[in-house]
Amino acid sequence: MGMTVVEKILARASGLSSVKAGDIVEPKVDLAMSHENAALVINQFFEVYQGTAVEPKIWNPSKVSIIFDHRVPAESPKTASNQKRVREFVAANSIAKFHDIRGDVGGICHQVLPENGYVRPGFVVVGTDSHTTSHGALGAFAFGIGATEMASVWALGCVLNVEVPATIKVNVSGKFKKFVGPKDLILHIIGKLTAEGANFKVIEFHGPTIKKMSTSGRLAICNMSVEAGATSGIVPADEETVRYLRKEAGMKGKINLVVLDKDALYDRVVDIDVSKLEPQIACPHTVDNVKSIKEVKGTKVNQIVIGSCTNGRLDDLEIAAKIIKGKKVAQGVRMLIFPASARIYNQALAKGYIGEFMKAGAVVMNSGCGPCLGIHEGALGDGEVALSTTNRNFKGRMGNPKSEVYLCSPAVAAASAMKGVITDPTKMKL
Repeated sequence: MGMTVVEKILARASGLSSVKAGDIVEPKVDLAMSHENAALVINQFFEVYQGTAVEPKIWNPSKVSIIFDHRVPAESPKTASNQKRVREFVAANSIAKFHDIRGDVGGICHQVLPENGYVRPGFVVVGTDSHTTSHGALGAFAFGIGATEMASVWALGCVLNVEVPATIKVNVSGKFKKFVGPKDLILHIIGKLTAEGANFKVIEFHGPTIKKMSTSGRLAICNMSVEAGATSGIVPADEETVRYLRKEAGMKGKINLVVLDKDALYDRVVDIDVSKLEPQIACPHTVDNVKSIKEVKGTKVNQIVIGSCTNGRLDDLEIAAKIIKGKKVAQGVRMLIFPASARIYNQALAKGYIGEFMKAGAVVMNSGCGPCLGIHEGALGDGEVALSTTNRNFKGRMGNPKSEVYLCSPAVAAASAMKGVITDPTKMKL
């Protein structure tokens, strides 16, 4: 029997000729990422060596990346002190893949890694963030781990006792309608599978629609695979992967694609035709509470958020700017824009998108994760409703358990900002 993409990756990383779902392996790690929670990882890392005569040492600093993105700039003395400690650790351990709070190379970790060419097809990528699943968009096996486990990776260079996950194959066909896209697709899939439907499994995306999808779209669907409970989402690397790595990430040298076995064994196969798919909305307070926009249109909103690691890339901002151009944000509505990285911010600035947002009345923020998890900017008031392109909407996710969060695409968010209620962009005349 042939192997799935994740089985092939884990076999290579574990020095084995083959593996199957359920096997226990200890794969070598190609990239280990943390953000501000590196401060906690550092504590755990030193504990690994406590009571021994061995000097604490990262196994391979070139394979470690640390990116500040959750609280940028620091919102409190505690955060600032933790960031200071991480900077000192980075310098002491010669960690070159470090992205501080800067307007040229900063940004959200799940955008910074791919756009800088840190992730390659076939890599095993671990991160102390659940949305590390994003990097499966480049044909890697990428998954989130805890601080203690990351400390072990820093010391040993491998992940201990990994059970090879079974794989759900999702075949996607058809052409998206105007203003319907990857975010609507993944919300539809999560609604179909439920929030626990892919627990401890990998979702592998296939089909002509995926082949035609940009890397930006692939990042969005892999990012939210974890919301169906998946260990990771993965798109087998192809011509689009090579194009992105060469032209957008500036990668040199050989790129090894992991070729899928035609007789691979899947846990389940799901077929989806997007040609009739309408804009999808995840309603409070669970991400699998997904409804078609016609069921929720007209719902009053107080705050619109466009950005995050899910939908803060240049094409997302382009769609929003196209819808907003020449219009104004509705009175009583706050619209916040968070580009996914400094690079994207600067690209959007050059293309005039930032100017369009500001003329419309939106507030453009620096790249970061703040409002997505409610720990920095953009908190909600009691009883307020947010419509957001982020990835989670459980009670209190955006900082206030007395508020409600709906999730949507950039097109829906932009259209709704103009009206002050949830609005179907496919019905708008532009």
